Amino acid sequence: MVRRIAGVDDAGRGCVIGPLVVAGVLMPEDKLKLLEQIGVRDSKELTPKRRERLAEEIRKIAEKIKVVKVPPSEVDRIVFRGVKYRRLNWLEAKVMAQVISELKPEIAYVDASDVLEERFKEQILEEIPAGIEVVSEHDADAKYPIVSAASIIAKTERDKEIQKLRMKYGDFGSGYPSDPKTREFLLKCLRERGKYPDCVRKSWKTLRRLAEERQETLF
Repeated sequence: MVRRIAGVDDAGRGCVIGPLVVAGVLMPEDKLKLLEQIGVRDSKELTPKRRERLAEEIRKIAEKIKVVKVPPSEVDRIVFRGVKYRRLNWLEAKVMAQVISELKPEIAYVDASDVLEERFKEQILEEIPAGIEVVSEHDADAKYPIVSAASIIAKTERDKEIQKLRMKYGDFGSGYPSDPKTREFLLKCLRERGKYPDCVRKSWKTLRRLAEERQETLF
């Protein structure tokens, strides 16, 4: 019997604007070589246009694809709660488990978010049906084409969400708190509205410091 293999990865983990996106790609093991043939590799090494083209090709050859978009409000709820070992890494493990449970592979390769790969694996195994093998490794998106494919899908789906936000709010840069353009957008929100819009993850420490510096309230 040909095993079905899934790859799972996220996009937007470190961003302060927009959703966290987790994607999973399912393929029969004997067709995984097709991913390399079409040029699939780590999404960070690809231009946006190349990612879009590859995403279309991946959707054509994959048996199934699952995408989950976690809004900033849900990220904030978990991070603000501040329970040890139940923060962002745990949230990602839960969402990846949701994706794996729907894809129902024999083996799932995941890009581990936790510094401890085994702990991340165990958190996923707690939430998925028995019998599914999980391989949890750092930089899995650079090691396994099936995870690279998931990375590409996650990144292109998040890019679509960011484009919608740019149409509404204008150019806010990369969305990362280290980006001067992003920081200026956030300060402008505080100056003009006295709070951040719903698309912003208010639990990020950088934002709380910005608000405190201006003696403004987040909400």
